[in-house]
Amino acid sequence: MPIEYEQCSLCENQAEYSCSDCGKLVCANDARIRLKCAKCSSPRHCEYEIRQALCEDVESLSALVTSFWGDLVQLMFDHQFTVTEHPAFIAESDNKIVGFVFYTAFQDNAVLIVALGVLPQYHGCGIGHALIAQVEQFAKEQRRNRLQVVTTNDNLLALGFYQRAGFQLFEVIPNIIAEKLRGVQLGVAQIPIRDELRLRKFLTLTS
Repeated sequence: MPIEYEQCSLCENQAEYSCSDCGKLVCANDARIRLKCAKCSSPRHCEYEIRQALCEDVESLSALVTSFWGDLVQLMFDHQFTVTEHPAFIAESDNKIVGFVFYTAFQDNAVLIVALGVLPQYHGCGIGHALIAQVEQFAKEQRRNRLQVVTTNDNLLALGFYQRAGFQLFEVIPNIIAEKLRGVQLGVAQIPIRDELRLRKFLTLTS
């Protein structure tokens, strides 16, 4: 089934997030970050299933990844990754892909999360955490002792998400994103995008 892309409710850009108060879909430029109490941040409910991505999913996943980041190539940890060349888990709802996580075995006994995304209309349903759990299970089965991931300095929502999932910030590479973009661009909530933030989660391996 084709991917359904939604437009920002405040402009003509593609939506990337959903407002946790009113539910409207918004782009990064129109997103705002503010403190909320636990009562106002209760999870949403939606039906979905997680499964391993298959060869026949690659076309839809390529379109979805490109819609998120404009390119299939991701630069992180001083390496270049073509996202769809790596294995993935996907989340499906009503027979359509609504979320994905691409991952790969990485240096020094780690598993790297290459790309993670959930359609904004499905934010707050627990899909991102469910996808992370699948990668964590894969890492343990492969006897790898940690997960690693990167985000950018503007993406405070992603930074909060990963920390809630048990990741810790361990390294900041200043200005590397601005250098890749050949200038400073505005990101989430109009925060200038400059730095690569590296996070990791250590795993307990059973004997």
